[in-house]
Amino acid sequence: MAAKVLIVEDDPNLLDTIEYNLKNEGYRVATARDGARALDVARREKPDLIILDLMLPELSGLEVCRILRREMPVPILMLTAKTGEVDKVVGLEVGADDYMTKPFSMRELLARLGALLRRAEMSRPVHGDETEPLKIGDLEIDTARHRVTWKGSSLTLTAREYDLLVFLARNKGFVFTRDQLLEKVWGYDYAGDTRTVDVHVRWLRQKIETDPSQPRRLITVRGAGYKLED
Repeated sequence: MAAKVLIVEDDPNLLDTIEYNLKNEGYRVATARDGARALDVARREKPDLIILDLMLPELSGLEVCRILRREMPVPILMLTAKTGEVDKVVGLEVGADDYMTKPFSMRELLARLGALLRRAEMSRPVHGDETEPLKIGDLEIDTARHRVTWKGSSLTLTAREYDLLVFLARNKGFVFTRDQLLEKVWGYDYAGDTRTVDVHVRWLRQKIETDPSQPRRLITVRGAGYKLED
């Protein structure tokens, strides 16, 4: 079945344009024009991906993203007319998986959407998968059930956080540069920059470290990159 995409955009012309192009590509589409409506539609429709505008009436895109991120692991592609680096970083910190600045081409939007959906599909558990859980100290990653626990408590991770954690866990002790992580986790067709990696590492540390300011599991190797240790 075709993927279902929720478009959250208050500009009716842009909303109609994105909806037309997505339907033309075979996607199922749901729409919302304000933040409050977006939450209702997302909870009811359970979309496979959300295209979310930053500036919305009722609730901002940042607040919608923050709320949805607590409730579901759906990939989120954030749109904004702002160009500041701070806006991009904030969007990623609250849970967006990717970020596009207006104006953009429909070709680029479709490419980003496709890449996010492919990553989400790759991270889904396969029925009957007998893969042994990955264990790093008191952190356990059950890839068959797509579940992560720390000290016995279940963690809620975004799709990208999960992919990053699984990749580092499967290569425990090895150091990877930011460019290598972008290629291995985000994919060769990702158009972002290496600061995206730093944002996701910082966010992961908030969930898997006792003291994120003094990480002992997800380690920065100065001048080299990151590694995961017991």
